Amino acid sequence: MTRPVLDASRVHPAALAQMSDYHRHLIAEVQAAVASNKVVVIGMGINPFPAKARKILDGQGTPYAYLSYGNYFSQWKARLAIKLWSGWPTFPMVFVNGTLIGGASDLQKLIDSGEFARLLG
Repeated sequence: MTRPVLDASRVHPAALAQMSDYHRHLIAEVQAAVASNKVVVIGMGINPFPAKARKILDGQGTPYAYLSYGNYFSQWKARLAIKLWSGWPTFPMVFVNGTLIGGASDLQKLIDSGEFARLLG
């Protein structure tokens, strides 16, 4: 299943250029972390759910990279760029072997079902 995304042919070239460059360096940073780590958690300060995902992984003894971008009061544009790129609307975003699996509750479900271990390889 694919998610609905506005087709680039329906975007004016000037707007498309702005969209393409929106926090490009930040997206490259996230992509590099996802490519070079088995598990990546992307989060933010104050929000308890990134901390919950990290606690779950720590309890499993699973190493992970953690990227944090601001809090509710700062860096919201940076977080918006990550959300637009991934399509995932909330933090944390948990990636396993390059695949977005969801957030903290999704991580726990995969651990409980045994699928997390399979995804790790």
